[in-house]
Amino acid sequence: MFNFEEELKKLPGKPGVYLMHDETDAIIYVGKAISLKNRVRSYFRESTVKSLKIQKMVSHIARFEYIVTDSELEALVLENNLIKEHNPRYNTMLKDDKTYPYIKVTVGEDYPRVLFCRQMKKDKSRYFGPFTSAAAVKDTIELLNRLFALRTCHRVLPRDIGLERPCLNYHIGQCMAPCQGDISKEDYRKNVDQALSFLNGNYGMILDDLQEKMQKAADELNFEEAIRYRDLYNSVKAVSQKQKITDSDGEDKDIIALDQDGGEAVVQVFFVRGGKLIGREHFYMTRVEDSDKAQILLDFVKQFYAGTPFVPRELILQKEIEEIPVLEEWLTARRGGRVHIRVPKKGQKEKLVELAEKNARMVLQKDRERIRREEARTVGAVREIAALLDLPVLERMEAFDISNISGFENVGSMVVYEKGKPKRSDYRKFRIRSVAGPDDYACMREVLTRRFLHGLENKEKEFDSFTRFPDLLLMDGGRGQVNIARQVLDELHLSIPVCGMVKDDNHRTRGLYYQNVELPIEKTSEGFKLITRIQDEAHRFAIEYHRSLRSKEQVKSVLDEIPGVGAARRKALMRSFPSLEDVKNATAEQISQTADIPLSAAQQVYDFFHQS
Repeated sequence: MFNFEEELKKLPGKPGVYLMHDETDAIIYVGKAISLKNRVRSYFRESTVKSLKIQKMVSHIARFEYIVTDSELEALVLENNLIKEHNPRYNTMLKDDKTYPYIKVTVGEDYPRVLFCRQMKKDKSRYFGPFTSAAAVKDTIELLNRLFALRTCHRVLPRDIGLERPCLNYHIGQCMAPCQGDISKEDYRKNVDQALSFLNGNYGMILDDLQEKMQKAADELNFEEAIRYRDLYNSVKAVSQKQKITDSDGEDKDIIALDQDGGEAVVQVFFVRGGKLIGREHFYMTRVEDSDKAQILLDFVKQFYAGTPFVPRELILQKEIEEIPVLEEWLTARRGGRVHIRVPKKGQKEKLVELAEKNARMVLQKDRERIRREEARTVGAVREIAALLDLPVLERMEAFDISNISGFENVGSMVVYEKGKPKRSDYRKFRIRSVAGPDDYACMREVLTRRFLHGLENKEKEFDSFTRFPDLLLMDGGRGQVNIARQVLDELHLSIPVCGMVKDDNHRTRGLYYQNVELPIEKTSEGFKLITRIQDEAHRFAIEYHRSLRSKEQVKSVLDEIPGVGAARRKALMRSFPSLEDVKNATAEQISQTADIPLSAAQQVYDFFHQS
C-alpha cells in the first residue's frame, strides 16, 4: 500500500519530473518542477487552489514516482519525452503529429541537386523551410530544375561521368548533362548559386534575365524558345507575388496565437522565414477543459518544438507564459543559436498576433460543427448502444466474422472499436485449424476460444492487446452465433455481454439480438449506423484476409499436397464440390465427371484421401 505521508516526506528539493499513477498503475499525469518537494506536495494540500481538472486528477492518484535531474532544462526535455511516450490522460496534448517539407540543396556534392525532404539533418546541405504545403514545395523544385537545368538523377558525380547515357531531361533541354562531362563543375555551380539566390527570395535579377532572354529569342524569331522563357518568367513572377512581406528585419520567426471554447482549442502558427510569411498551419489541442490560454500556449510550445526539426530565431506569443527563461535556453540549444520568446504589446508584431488569433477563431468556428458531428457518430453512437442494452460501461467493442468459399480456406476476423472508432492496431486474423467444411458455428467457436484463451494465458503481459477484453462482444448473426459465443465464455468463466447483429432478408442489419430478445433500433440513429459500420468492417476484414490467402503463391490447402493436382485442377475441384468433405466422400469416377478432370488424376485424388 502506497503511504502518501511517508513518500511526500522523502521528496527532494531538487528539479525533476514527477509521474502520477492511478489504481491500475497507468500514468495519468507527467509534470516537471524546479523543486519536486514543493510542487508535488502542493497537489495534496487542501489550502492550495486547484482547477477542476487537477482536482479530478488528484482524486485518481494511487501513487506517484519522480526522477531527479541536474537542472530545470533537463527536466523540461524529460517531461516532453515522457508525455509523448505515455500520453497521460490529464496532460493537455498536441493532437497533430506532422512533419513539414523542406527544400534541400546538396551543396556538399560536386554537382548539387535540389531535393524534397521532411527531415533536416546535420550534413553539408542547405535547407529551406519548413513549408506547410508539400505540393508547393514540389512545384518550386520543378521550377528551379527548369530554370537552371539542374540534374535530378542519383548518379555519383564525378565518379560516374560517362558510364551511362544521358537521361531524357538532357534531350529535352532540362539538364546540362554533367553526367557526360558536358559542363564544368564551376559553370554548373553558377547555376546552383542562382537557385540558392532564388530560394533566398532574390527574384529581381532572375526576372530581368528571363525577360532579356525572352526578348532576344523573339528578336531572332525563335518563338518556341521565347515561349519557354515567357512561361518561366510567369512562373517566377507568380512565386514572387505569393511572398507577402511581413517584417523588414529579415529574421525567421513563428507567430503563435490561439482561440479556445470549452474543451476545444485551436493554435494558429504563422511561419515567417527571411522576413516573409511562407505559410500557416493550425493545430488542435485536446484536454483543455480547465486550462487558460497561457497554459495551453506553454504546453503547445513545449510539445511542438520538441518534435519539429527547425526552431526559428524568435517566437511571438499571444500571452505571457511561465518558464520563458528555461524555454529560451532549451530552444537555443535545439537551434544552435540564440532564441527569444516575446509577447508584443503594440506595433506590427502585435497586429500579426491578432491576425493569428482571428484565424484560430475562424478555424474553431468552422470546425466546431464537424467536431460535434464526429463526436455524435462515435462517442454519441456508443452512448446510444449502451443505453439500448442497459450497459453501465461501454468503451471497447469487438466484432467477429467468418469467411470461406464452400468450406475451403476458412478464416476468421476480429475488429476492434474503441469510443466508436476503429482501433486497427488491435485487429486480428485467424486461419481456421480444426474445421474442414463450411461450418460457421464451429469456425466461430474456434476463433473465440483462441482469442480469449490467448488473453487469459497472457494477462500478465502489459503490451499484449489480447489481454484487454471487450465491454461488448458483437456477433455477425443472431441467436445461433450469440449462443456459440456464450458457450465459449461460460467454458472460460468469463462474463462479457454478447450481442448479435441481426440481418434482414436483404442481408442488411435490422436490429440487435441481446439476452434472448431482438431489440429494434432506429435506422436513422447514430447507434444503428455505428453497428452497421462495425458489421461491414468485420466482413470486409475477413474477406480481405481470405482473398490474400487465395492470391498467387499464398494459396496453400490440402489439395496442393496431392500429386498430379496443380493450380488449375485444384480450382476445378473447389468450383465443382461444395466442400472438402464432399471431395473426400466422392469416388474417382464422380470426381472425374464432376470436376471434368482426367480419370487418372481423379484416382490420385481419391487415393490420397483413402490411403491407409
